[in-house]
Amino acid sequence: MKITDALLGEHGVFYAQFSHLEQVIPQLADLALVQAQGALLTAALETHAHLEEELLFSALDPHLGQGGPLAVMRMEHQQIEEGLARLPGLGERALAQQLLLQVVQVARGHFAKEEQVLYPMAQQVLGEAKLVELGASWAERRQVVVVG
Repeated sequence: MKITDALLGEHGVFYAQFSHLEQVIPQLADLALVQAQGALLTAALETHAHLEEELLFSALDPHLGQGGPLAVMRMEHQQIEEGLARLPGLGERALAQQLLLQVVQVARGHFAKEEQVLYPMAQQVLGEAKLVELGASWAERRQVVVVG
């Protein structure tokens, strides 16, 4: 399996979580519940972004350089990470809700850029064999067995 397919699969799970958060967060009356939802999202997004940067982005760096699309992707990873890191320190429920929903919106846009621009570019620049090799590394790190 190509790493881009694996990461797309993870995006699918995140989209379900994003939709759930967009429905639930505005209704939560307790700051701690908003922050708990943010903590769950943080745990998942951090590992996704880390694997993406370590495996895919690092393989693309020699071909694309540190600027351009990779710089944008890394900046957005940082923006998402910083937003989620601020969440536990907020003392007002409304601010926490607003911040978490903003992070979800940024993450949705980020995923769209990856799917429409970066992943097709990776296919073109790295080729099938390298993407499959990176997919095997992804599976090992995620501790999943990919058959076929």
